[in-house]
Amino acid sequence: MSLVNMKEMLMHAREGGYAVGHFNVFNTEMLRGVVMAGEKHNSPIILAFAEVFEQLVTIEEFAPAMIAAAKAASVPVAVHLDHSKTFEYIKRAVGAGFTSVMIDASDQTFDENVRRTKEVVSLCGPKNVTVETELGHVAGLEGYENGYEDSADEYTDVQEAKEFIRETGADALAVAIGTVHGVYKKEPELNIERLKELRREVPVPLVMHGGSGLSDQDFRNTVQNGITKTNIFTDLTLAAKKSLRENCVDGGGRQLGYLDLCVRTAEAVCAEAEKKILLFGSAGKR
Repeated sequence: MSLVNMKEMLMHAREGGYAVGHFNVFNTEMLRGVVMAGEKHNSPIILAFAEVFEQLVTIEEFAPAMIAAAKAASVPVAVHLDHSKTFEYIKRAVGAGFTSVMIDASDQTFDENVRRTKEVVSLCGPKNVTVETELGHVAGLEGYENGYEDSADEYTDVQEAKEFIRETGADALAVAIGTVHGVYKKEPELNIERLKELRREVPVPLVMHGGSGLSDQDFRNTVQNGITKTNIFTDLTLAAKKSLRENCVDGGGRQLGYLDLCVRTAEAVCAEAEKKILLFGSAGKR
């Protein structure tokens, strides 16, 4: 099915009542594991790269691997830039061949968020690159596992969201309904009623960030009530770390080579991505 635009993928999900998994990846093991999961379950997937990963590999270095994997996949794959704060970095992603970008100015004033989002839409629209934006701030640090003591309580305002999409022309909206990035340190309190209102009033697909660590029922509730894209990173890294700890030696007590460890890690990432694909209801929706 190859490399696709994320907008069409998410509109299908909105119409079909399921969500597509967005999986942040920064190395070959994660990339291969996620693609294997999508192919195993005939599910569309979103491969994502975050600016924080630049401390390990630049977007220009890793983009060719992501795009090649997408083009070779037997299922639809979007290649997405996650949580970019600057127009300059978004230009780099578009130049590298990404089919989707996120501008995150949610920590700015409403007017400044509108201005920055419109600037990105002006760049990306003519190039058929999907633009995701955020209104209402999701707490925590993207790309890191450390969470916050409390769930976010700065929920996205429904009327502001309607106005925001009308003014910016963005293709997808990340909303704050009580999730945080990283590991939850207490039970999250999701505002499902707010999500229902947003689904009724906002005409574009809704995105949930900070999904790792939610219960299966939380995931089902959010998808059933309007989320069409769910971002996952921490759960993948925890699965990878667990695999490395358990597989440094094999069952006979022999040390595994690094290549074998990487293969096991890809398998662990695949297994975790599979769980999310099944929860989100995207299996068989290729």
